[in-house]
Amino acid sequence: MDIYHILQLIGGVGLFLYGMKYLGASLEKLAGAGLEKTLEKLTGNRFKGLIMGTLVTGVIQSSAATSIMLVGFVNAGIMNLTQTIPVLMGANIGTTVTGQILRLGDISGGGSAILGMLKPSSFAPLFIGIAAFTMLLCKKKKANNIAGILMGFGILFFGMTTMETALDPLKSSESFREAFTTFTNPFVGLLLGIALAAILQSSSAAVGIVQAVAAATDNVTLAVVAPMVIGISIGKLLPIILASIGTKKEAQQVAFSQFLISAGGGMIGMIILYLILGPLGVVDWSSTMNRGNIADFNTVYNICASIILFPFCSTISGCARKVIKSSKPSKIDQELRMLDPMLLKTPSIALEQCRKVIDGMGTTVIENYGLAVDMFTKFDDKTLTLMNENEKFLDKSETLLNDYLVKLSACELHHDEQKQAAEIMHSIMDFERMGDHCIKISDVAEYNRAQKITFSENAKKELSLLNEAVSEVLRSTVASFTTDNTTLAFKVEPLREIVNLMCEEIKEHHVNRLQKGTCTVQSGISLVECLTSYERISAYCSNVALHVIERHSDEADAFDMHAYTKDLRKNSAEYTSLKAEFEEKYFKKLEAHSK
Repeated sequence: MDIYHILQLIGGVGLFLYGMKYLGASLEKLAGAGLEKTLEKLTGNRFKGLIMGTLVTGVIQSSAATSIMLVGFVNAGIMNLTQTIPVLMGANIGTTVTGQILRLGDISGGGSAILGMLKPSSFAPLFIGIAAFTMLLCKKKKANNIAGILMGFGILFFGMTTMETALDPLKSSESFREAFTTFTNPFVGLLLGIALAAILQSSSAAVGIVQAVAAATDNVTLAVVAPMVIGISIGKLLPIILASIGTKKEAQQVAFSQFLISAGGGMIGMIILYLILGPLGVVDWSSTMNRGNIADFNTVYNICASIILFPFCSTISGCARKVIKSSKPSKIDQELRMLDPMLLKTPSIALEQCRKVIDGMGTTVIENYGLAVDMFTKFDDKTLTLMNENEKFLDKSETLLNDYLVKLSACELHHDEQKQAAEIMHSIMDFERMGDHCIKISDVAEYNRAQKITFSENAKKELSLLNEAVSEVLRSTVASFTTDNTTLAFKVEPLREIVNLMCEEIKEHHVNRLQKGTCTVQSGISLVECLTSYERISAYCSNVALHVIERHSDEADAFDMHAYTKDLRKNSAEYTSLKAEFEEKYFKKLEAHSK
């Protein structure tokens, strides 16, 4: 085997790995985000989890990718550890699909043109050609994704054929034959398989290379294949372990569970083969293996390992939790645990749980607003992390509360309970949007810090006063909602109107400072972004307060928020009085800054 064959082998391995990656990416694009959503929804049942793990991995052609996806789901709080165990076992089975596809290389033409076309060396260039022309000439996304699958298959098999051609001289190499086929210690093969999968970071690719060597040399025996395939199933753990670094403890438990499954399966396989079947003379270690034999052994081994370990899903998850202690329950876990589906049988209690969660959303918005405002004077990465964690809670609460309330609405509710459910459902999005604008304010603070942008002293004083007004709007809104207090709710709209007037006044003051040269354009852009968020937060507060008022209105079924606020501004003496009070408290102080 000379330097040219070595270069050809490197090129073949590269094409094989790239083809596998391209094929998986194209299949995933064709399936869309549905894969992840389906995986998330169908893992409540162990058997469904096993099947979904097999199917998803069979599509994306990578058990490591499925495992990494699960690490991400657990890290995001979408799934728990126990749900992932059957999926991990299914992923081990699904990853054997590639080997079964590669067995097509064993087809012999035998003079038949049809059988000859089924050989990878024949159809690989055809697939690549068809795919290339489709990608160049067709503009449709779906057609291009299908072409990508063909291209992936073509490159994969072309790489396999190139590897076999490069390894062909080894057929006549006596030294290679002895080195690769005569080692008697199965642990050597086990370690070789672990190393091969760890280097390639893919069990499918590692098995494919073993198949290529077997096809090229015709002298690879079961004694070599068995420990190597078992080692490959363990060595594929490297990318999963790397993906879990820096994640939550629960996500690290997923990676450790995969280690227990792969290592446990490997141990069981070695014991059965070498301590039970071997001594009984059932196994013929000297039998020569082709691509199909290797693919079958890989599939049967992974299916058997999964079947044996399947009843121990709870044991595996329990062991992972003992070795890697769970972190303190997050705010998301603690709060959203209250939305228990079992409580839907008692709608009044379920509704109260919804009320507690949305009250928690209101409290979280107030906390994030205070943190965002403080970041202009003292920027802190820990504060930013806390804000992002709070924002995750708000986003997750919006999704789960909406789903829970839809189910609750299908139950028998009293008229007052129906009104309360409608109030909560209408307010969910408003609280979540308030949280979004708190994050936008913190983004401005972070941008100002990175770009060394500072507000003028007058702008800082004006913003400080505006912050007080918006903070009062927020506190009054949340208090009116949590205590069901219409008196507090009535104060929100007049204060919201003052906040809008203050924002317009601050913009005018900035233009004046800009003309005098005491402010910069860059600081003005940041200022306007902040003012927009303040206005939007106040507007969403007004919506929530009006929902509270609507629930207690005698005409709740025909309540028109716009007509109601318009009427208040024109005809309500109490509204006029409150507006004058807030004007004195905030707006007139703001006007004084410009003098």
